Amino acid sequence: MWSADEIAELCYLHYRTRLPKQGKPDPNREWTSLAAVVKVESATQREVLASPGNLQVTKEVVAMGTGTKCIGQNKMRKTGDILNDSHAEIVAKRSFQRYLLHQMGLAVSHQQCSIFIPGTETGKWKLKPNIIFVFFSSHTPCGDASIIPISEPENQLCKPVTGDDAAGQSAKCGSNHDHLGPEDKRKSEKMASNHIIKRMRTDDDGCFSVITEDLAVQQISVKREDDTNPKSCQCSAEMQTANKETGLGGPKVVDVYRTGAKCVPGELGDARVPGVGYHCVGLLRVKPGRGDRTCSMSCSDKLARWNVLGCQGALLMHFLQYPVYLSAIVVGKCPYSQEAMRRAIIERCQHISFLPDGFLTQEVKLLQSDLRFEHSRQAIQEVQTNSKTKLVPCSAAISWSAVPEQPLDVTSDGFRQGTTKKRIGSHQSRSKICKVELFHTFQKLVTSISQEDLPDTLRMKTLETYWDYKKAALNYQEAWKVLRSQALLGWVKNAKEYLHFT
Repeated sequence: MWSADEIAELCYLHYRTRLPKQGKPDPNREWTSLAAVVKVESATQREVLASPGNLQVTKEVVAMGTGTKCIGQNKMRKTGDILNDSHAEIVAKRSFQRYLLHQMGLAVSHQQCSIFIPGTETGKWKLKPNIIFVFFSSHTPCGDASIIPISEPENQLCKPVTGDDAAGQSAKCGSNHDHLGPEDKRKSEKMASNHIIKRMRTDDDGCFSVITEDLAVQQISVKREDDTNPKSCQCSAEMQTANKETGLGGPKVVDVYRTGAKCVPGELGDARVPGVGYHCVGLLRVKPGRGDRTCSMSCSDKLARWNVLGCQGALLMHFLQYPVYLSAIVVGKCPYSQEAMRRAIIERCQHISFLPDGFLTQEVKLLQSDLRFEHSRQAIQEVQTNSKTKLVPCSAAISWSAVPEQPLDVTSDGFRQGTTKKRIGSHQSRSKICKVELFHTFQKLVTSISQEDLPDTLRMKTLETYWDYKKAALNYQEAWKVLRSQALLGWVKNAKEYLHFT
């Protein structure tokens, strides 16, 4: 029906031809990440019967995002007019919500071209059965899915990644080592005295550690942030298995790709010992900020959440009989581990029970393409091999949605690019995918429908704020409560004061 390479190729073509130069990286010194949602539409039963030999599927990019940045908690606003998280995956998902709101508008005005058809309850809709959505990311999502084993030959080919790079990309794993800050270096070197370590030099005078003793470490004792209550934290099964097999001549796992995403406050932490035991796997993480801590969960964590609650969010759930799930996630050519992706996105939430009707723990397909994004860090690094210029992540984020009015948005630091300090707070400074803009689009949709045609959760209700409307989506809130209590316990939630705007 479709392949991972076809999805990647379609997204790269869309990026090249439909997105403007504004907001894209300067390839001499910058890189970025790309994510998108692709609608895959197969022939309807009627079309199959009419022409049985012609079973074509149509693929269309309906939302796209680029970006690598995140704002710190001190920049968050109570007016809902700033983008807190501008990682490509999140920009693409919010752009997708904008597309879904537009499609719901078409459905309620009885236009056949909508992706939605009437459900069985008043005011409720469902996705046409011949449509699925595929999520594409040019890079492995930051957080748990990025903790990938490195075997010996690979380790010797990789260049180190600096601390600055890790902060900029939330360590979307461009290389084998995330060099540590001075304090962490001291801790790491102290711990390293317990290991036999061989230092190796790389072309650019950086160095990384290769631990030469047997690394089949199964459990590492780590502590919570308050240094009490030691807990044991498991290394990944993939790393354990690989090391058990080294006697058979297989490559030995000597390290892991680092993620810059930090373990959530008050929960289990990383061991931070050199080599495979540096990270603990399966943990919730927040994206790193430059000095100012962020409140944004890692992309791995958010994808795990969407895999149970859907991508539509609480507001659109008022109108939907079932959540809008992703059928597949395709990752471009980059460091990748099927086991890490499964663990991060599917397995952490697989055991949960008592979800409300319509919600389920999805078995989303996980695939990798062999095609690399032209503006990824690795691609730019290869081109700039002999350049002395320091590579940095692009500061802008691009949002694109398949909607007729203003499909495109370029932002920087959470506001429309070019916004001066004086203009912050004005209507012109807002991205079309910030909370307040999506909320206003949703409110317009609600007011366009007569009271008797509204779903139960919205009929004859006096709801005012963004939080009022979110809270009123009862089945969504119940599903989120179950998911949080059974699988995502340490999730960092925004304080309610950030949700009381109108």
